[in-house]
Amino acid sequence: MELSDRVALIPGASRPIGRAIADIFGRNGATLILPFYQDWPDSTVEMKQHFNRVGYDFFSIECDLTREDETKTLLAQVEANYGVLHYLINNIERGGMPVVHGSYELEINQGQWDLELNTTLKAKWNLFNNSLHLLKKSVGSAVVNISSIAGITGRSGPVAPLFNDGYSAANCGISSFTRQWAKEAAPEIRVNEIMLGLFKTRHGEETRGWSLLSSEQKEAIINRTLMARTGNPEEVAELAYFLAAKASYMSGSTIVLDGGYLVGAEDVKPIGDGILG
Repeated sequence: MELSDRVALIPGASRPIGRAIADIFGRNGATLILPFYQDWPDSTVEMKQHFNRVGYDFFSIECDLTREDETKTLLAQVEANYGVLHYLINNIERGGMPVVHGSYELEINQGQWDLELNTTLKAKWNLFNNSLHLLKKSVGSAVVNISSIAGITGRSGPVAPLFNDGYSAANCGISSFTRQWAKEAAPEIRVNEIMLGLFKTRHGEETRGWSLLSSEQKEAIINRTLMARTGNPEEVAELAYFLAAKASYMSGSTIVLDGGYLVGAEDVKPIGDGILG
């Protein structure tokens, strides 16, 4: 229970990756702050039932993190209840999939661009900006930003049906924040980033977008990925925990966790004899 005196703020714990991250911090004794928003009501109920069942010390509260006033209220309650914050795992996003939503120009998608930018990028800024004074109250505090390879790929290549333009642009901005915040918060606070590829429940299997892809489209994604599979939520959780609690000399870094998708699984040809052999 190495984190028995530590407080971790982890949004998105109503969804599988956030829940896996909260689980690993909870297992190691951290007190969990789990803000939620009622866009996934069934998942929120499951989240509360899960953490009550496993017996972790947690505090959950409804909060629209895209709104700075509500974010300030959340952090004021954290300060009043605990007086300090040690870890911010910035795991909040919203990304429309082209294969699901179609064009931004459709009437049903009015506001989709703003939703993607505000949730994926602005909400992270709201959390960091309003928790900085709490994070600075302790030694060894850390921020981990969760982003996506969409910030590099954009809407191109085999993953094009899964990454919208606004979502891609927002994720590019997260990397800028990571570098800026690492400078701003040093030396008291470390700031690092995990750039995710495709994971089960997040752009991969068990999502509506993945289910709409043809077998050929899925095969193209897997064939490009060095590990020849999508990832699991627990793999994200283990890395997030390492960056927050263990990586004491790492700050301002972005780690790509995508199974080798960005590298690409092109064949490496043997070197021939050349003309001098």
